[in-house]
Amino acid sequence: MYLLGYDIGSSSVKACLVEAASGKIIASDFYPKEEMKITAVKPGWAEQEPEEWWDNLKNAHQSIMSKSGIKGEDIKAIGITWQMHGLVLVDKDQKVLRPSIIWCDSRAVPYGEKAFNAIGHEKCLSHLLNSPGNFTASKLAWVKEHEPEIFQKIDKLMLPGDYIAMKLSGDAVMTIEGLSEGMFWDFKNKCLSEDVLNYYGIPKSFFPEIKPIFGLQGEVSATAAKELGLKQGTPITYRAGDQPNNALSLNVFNPGEIASTAGTSGVVYGVLDQLDYDKKSRVNTFAHVNYTEEQTRLGVLLCINGTGILNSWLRRNLALDGLSYGDMNNLAAQSSIGANGVSIIPFGNGAERVLENKEVNCSIHGINFNVHNKSDLLRAAQEGIVFSYEYGMEIMKEMGMNIHLIRAGYANMFLSPLFAQTLASVSGATIELFNTDGAAGAAKGAGMGVGIYASNDEAFGSLEKLSVVEPELDKTSQYRDAYQRWKELIK
Repeated sequence: MYLLGYDIGSSSVKACLVEAASGKIIASDFYPKEEMKITAVKPGWAEQEPEEWWDNLKNAHQSIMSKSGIKGEDIKAIGITWQMHGLVLVDKDQKVLRPSIIWCDSRAVPYGEKAFNAIGHEKCLSHLLNSPGNFTASKLAWVKEHEPEIFQKIDKLMLPGDYIAMKLSGDAVMTIEGLSEGMFWDFKNKCLSEDVLNYYGIPKSFFPEIKPIFGLQGEVSATAAKELGLKQGTPITYRAGDQPNNALSLNVFNPGEIASTAGTSGVVYGVLDQLDYDKKSRVNTFAHVNYTEEQTRLGVLLCINGTGILNSWLRRNLALDGLSYGDMNNLAAQSSIGANGVSIIPFGNGAERVLENKEVNCSIHGINFNVHNKSDLLRAAQEGIVFSYEYGMEIMKEMGMNIHLIRAGYANMFLSPLFAQTLASVSGATIELFNTDGAAGAAKGAGMGVGIYASNDEAFGSLEKLSVVEPELDKTSQYRDAYQRWKELIK
């Protein structure tokens, strides 16, 4: 008995087969092998063709089925995760009306700002838990103004994962999690946001039927079954955006638990059990995968743009081309806590939401030419990234989150023992590192949705924990002193 997960990213589409009983990954693959094309007709725009996602899914799917030798009828459920905040529009024949405006497209920023002011800051934050910002609703407002002929043809709007589910089943449906990431969900009234719909002039008819995050959302159609070699009627039983799904993949379901990633950019995603928001909208709050109208479970998302990109920049520009990232980690570890007084502000990859959308750029402070060397710079860079995480987590703590456990995949910056140890010690949280990914998480989410697993703990009990990093309590003051020195530099 097997479970199938799909991860619809902006770089590639991944497919993964998981054996339900053992939780082991049987086969996984992704397509294309080079990054998917993102079209930018104008500066700040970013679009992709939804049909290309479907084509790449078919390629990845056929690869894992061929590798594993598993038959379609052995797959008991399907789960889907996707790049958040994208806009997909289809007509009455389920034909895509225009390319998807994806998450990193910034054209809708002015629309979100106007809506925030018109609806009212307090009302937006208390009902949506965010400003309308550059999210899906604001992207649709741009289409309405600039492409009215497209707007008139819209039958349904969807997020990227909803589109893939529609291609699989023939049915267009959404979840509350998806509605919340698009700024369509009113958390206080527990319904579609009348304020957003009325302000933007969005008909309720655009929205598909709402289905639970876990449970029967549709069944593989005869057409899709033929294309993929699946059994007609195979249930689709889970879907969620990539960051809530990453948390699910790491078994982060409960208040105070944190999931983190640290690739080119970095994310800290924590679970909250009460309606709350940051008054300055420096972090975003969405429905978590186990949110229901009866149980408040929210995902508070902190995004730092300048994370691994800082490490790679230093590698290119400090004459470190001959060193691997592992070598760089070892070199950084030769410096002491606090990098001998050097501090690096890592915000050099555009505007940072955690700094109220200011673009402060990266800066290096405290260098003495007679004292400091590459080791100090490399350590200061890793510490600066960690300190930006802590700065954001302090906002999350102000919202009532008790952060005591951080779970992460053993990848990217978390491959550095120094990085993980610094994060544990400055935050006071235990860090657990696992071998998992989003597509595997989506597959297990499908297992929960179809009832194979009775709980999340059963579904993720087989997670391979690679290491645990505890705070260095005897050195807490050294880490906190370095953080406070860093923090003074961004005031």
